[in-house]
Amino acid sequence: MITGTWNGKIGKQKAEVKIVQKGDSLTGTSYYYESSGSFRRYSIKGYFDKNTNEVIWWDDQLIEERTGKFSLGSLGKIPLLSSADFNCPGGGRMMLDGKAAEKENQSVTKGDLHLDKTETSTFNDEWNFIIENYTFGTNDPYLIDSVEAIAGTKIIEDPVIREERTIAPVIKKEEPVVQKQVKKQEPIETITKEEARPVPPVIAKPIEKKFTERTKVFIKEIPVSGDSIELRFYDNAEVDGDSISLFLNNKLVFEHIRLTAVAYTIKLSVQDLNESNELVMVAENLGSIPPNTSYMVAIVKDERYDARLASTEGSSAMIRLVKSN
Repeated sequence: MITGTWNGKIGKQKAEVKIVQKGDSLTGTSYYYESSGSFRRYSIKGYFDKNTNEVIWWDDQLIEERTGKFSLGSLGKIPLLSSADFNCPGGGRMMLDGKAAEKENQSVTKGDLHLDKTETSTFNDEWNFIIENYTFGTNDPYLIDSVEAIAGTKIIEDPVIREERTIAPVIKKEEPVVQKQVKKQEPIETITKEEARPVPPVIAKPIEKKFTERTKVFIKEIPVSGDSIELRFYDNAEVDGDSISLFLNNKLVFEHIRLTAVAYTIKLSVQDLNESNELVMVAENLGSIPPNTSYMVAIVKDERYDARLASTEGSSAMIRLVKSN
């Protein structure tokens, strides 16, 4: 199973990744390290495709940093997005082999990754208990959510040695009690119904108006063929209530899609598509952490394409779907 501790290298960096499967999504933590006392640690999010055995995860939030006696430099400074195949060659060995790129700029590759599943961990943290007892009850989503919440708020810096100081006792002087005069309260002015002015309600712009007013930003071109293509949408950052609508060739086709760590999947018939098609993601809201970011995966026959889509109050992300021979 994919749940476990994985150790090896991501690019040129020594890495340990603790992956915990929760339904269709993944959570856990990643370490980029020189030693057990010199590392950068992130919380991670991702998903596992059981059909292709492909594992996708990304560094979500930097939650711990220790320099120890080494200088970390650029080690783990830039959060990564990793994509790997889950392989079991035999003899009880399990491996993740793939590639990594910068999370915010996936065109910048950071090299190959190779991780082996291990029984022991270099770093002792809150995920060890979940992993070690996963088949004995800690695979409960409620328990995983609880540990995820604890790990996500655990920001630890290097210890600072503080000088101890002796604080002299404070002698409190008693002040004489002064009788205060109570000011007579003035009558409160009231407003009659005739004088009250109604506040006009704030009317939200319909999604079609947002679509036409916002700039379309081209992200990627994807070749399509076969009978149908499958599109999967995830929240690319912290799940914070983002929701989107999709326009295909200037027509609203899907709306009120709430982005979470679990894929929202739609299928499009290739026969119904034009030779060239524009798929536009319009943010219905920006969640609690702007901008509205979506991670999209397109499955075309046996090929897989992914893209990071960002939408704001002034722009919408656009993917071009082009039929290939």
